[in-house]
Amino acid sequence: MYSEVNQSRDDAILQYLPLVEKVVNGLKIKSREYERGDLINFGVIGLMDAIEKYDHQQKVPFESYAYLRIRGAIIDEVRKVSHVARSGMDKVKKFYLAKEDLQKELKREPTEKEILSKMAITERQLDDIYDIINQLSATSLEQLIFTDESGGASLGDFIEDKRVDQAEDILLLEERKAYLARAIEHLSERDQQILQLLYTEKMPLKDIAYIFDISVPRVSQIHGKAITKLREYIGREYRD
Repeated sequence: MYSEVNQSRDDAILQYLPLVEKVVNGLKIKSREYERGDLINFGVIGLMDAIEKYDHQQKVPFESYAYLRIRGAIIDEVRKVSHVARSGMDKVKKFYLAKEDLQKELKREPTEKEILSKMAITERQLDDIYDIINQLSATSLEQLIFTDESGGASLGDFIEDKRVDQAEDILLLEERKAYLARAIEHLSERDQQILQLLYTEKMPLKDIAYIFDISVPRVSQIHGKAITKLREYIGREYRD
């Protein structure tokens, strides 16, 4: 149990809050899911855990012990979200790959039942995928475009391999956005509008379906074809 002349937990939290901020600054975590304040909150939870579990009879100074607890709490939370994001992205990629396979096989847009059969999933699971698409849209269109479906080298990897200084993350991001903006200009007006509503306005699929007077699966189909077109266009641009 923490003890520093019987200091209260609240006083200890206030005293060591700068340590939490120091840990956050040192980690330099780049995350669209969390702002700096969120990371500090996670760190405070780690600090509280350290205060609760620290034994003042240990030879390890409290600040050193707390530092590890704070850092661990932040990293654990970020990893949880990263795992969920990766898992969701994998499901969406499998969904679009299944659709693309069916399109090539059937020479037309597959029905929802055909997609269910191809993926061997239930309607509920497909609804979950639609929800994930909405969640991912709040993250980044660039992430969906610049990630390879097969798990191999991505378009982003291709860019980085050709750069002398790979540390220039901001320049890389701006270049990706420029490529993406040019690619979007080659889409139909309807496709551009749907991407705008989904990724910029953060509008749910069902609301987009209502606006265009089409079904949710149809919105997903249009979205999938648009993503494929963007990938193909950007791929050609990079090769050139």
